[in-house]
Amino acid sequence: MTARMDVLLGAQWGDEGKGKVVDVIAPGYDIIARFQGGPNAGHTLIFDGRKHVLHTIPSGIFRAGTMNLVGNGVVIDPVIFLKEIQALKAAGVDVRDNLLISRRAHLILPTHRALDAASEADKGTSKIGSTLKGIGPTYMDKTGRNGLRVGDLELPDSIDRFRALVKKHERLLALYDRPGAAKEAEEEWLAAAEVLRNMPLVDSEHYLDQALRSGKRILAEGAQGTLLDIDFGTYPFVTSSNTISAGACTGLGIAPNRIGKVVGIFKAYCTRVGSGPFPTELNDAAGERIRQVGHEFGSTTGRPRRCGWLDLPALHYAVMINGVTELAMMKADVLNNMPDLQVCTGYRVNGKTTDRLPYDISGGIEPILERVDGWGDLSTDVPLPTGLERYIAMIERHVGVPVTLVSLGPDRAETVHRRTALVH
Repeated sequence: MTARMDVLLGAQWGDEGKGKVVDVIAPGYDIIARFQGGPNAGHTLIFDGRKHVLHTIPSGIFRAGTMNLVGNGVVIDPVIFLKEIQALKAAGVDVRDNLLISRRAHLILPTHRALDAASEADKGTSKIGSTLKGIGPTYMDKTGRNGLRVGDLELPDSIDRFRALVKKHERLLALYDRPGAAKEAEEEWLAAAEVLRNMPLVDSEHYLDQALRSGKRILAEGAQGTLLDIDFGTYPFVTSSNTISAGACTGLGIAPNRIGKVVGIFKAYCTRVGSGPFPTELNDAAGERIRQVGHEFGSTTGRPRRCGWLDLPALHYAVMINGVTELAMMKADVLNNMPDLQVCTGYRVNGKTTDRLPYDISGGIEPILERVDGWGDLSTDVPLPTGLERYIAMIERHVGVPVTLVSLGPDRAETVHRRTALVH
């Protein structure tokens, strides 16, 4: 019998701390594979007193003996990718030893970034909060069957394909009155694309199939979060890919029956970057305290994150839609010494009470908040404080799956494992 692939993904609006968890559990896997998103992601890892932020490269890159794969569902900006490689090299990590790239992954062109900026500016006050990395336009070209893929860089007519796509984009940019907006970035992009072409490229679906058949342990790493999924998130304030566990199948070429555990990552509270509905948002001193203590500023954009109480109906929705088998709770330490916590256990929508996440939460929705006792300072000693254990028990009752890992700080060492481990 062949091995199965586990999936790790965000169960909120992104920024849950997926990078840290992947780094912590990576020694239990042979391959870490990113399955969607692009440089709009920012996975932060802290260990040995140093901070590292990854945007495209999987979070297992710092673990010797662990192979890392950028899957076909990811979109890659060669310029950002090259800078990420250079930063890793400066940190003593040679990615050529343990990094593979799918030939089927699509490329972000400078004109994609220009189109992203032009489209967002054109929306005015209705903007969705794009990171302006060109993600949306690249996925649009992918589904429109116009995209340029990593494997195309190996073809003799690759430059012709590049020019044809740029020409199409220039016609669109002219409609926004921004002709030639990305011309000066072409030379840098082409040079970075040449570096990418000479990286280890693979037919990732065959590579992963063979790995599973030979008993290798694989962890699929997601980006963003469930509530930003293009189909099941708070549309239109979402990302442009499938962030849920089903996206691991299409983003890596793995059949559904080969998925094992699904690990959902969530914060002990909620945050959101950019525009869009946020039922439990705190626009008061408590929200600002969470923001400052939790250093809630985007690792990709630097924008302040909106902060609010934990939303249990939304978390239960994420557990349901992903088939989550266990949860990892991050940033419990941020709520240290807060005597009066609140948790959303349901909503009032148009005068009716529900514990389900509605189709539209953009207006007319009121969170039903339940007061919860807090706890004091935390340490990595076990057992955890009684107040925190009660908080976790309440979460488990509402969502129906166990919390198996609790993060008590940003460093990989500040982690407590509860009950079953996250790896085989």
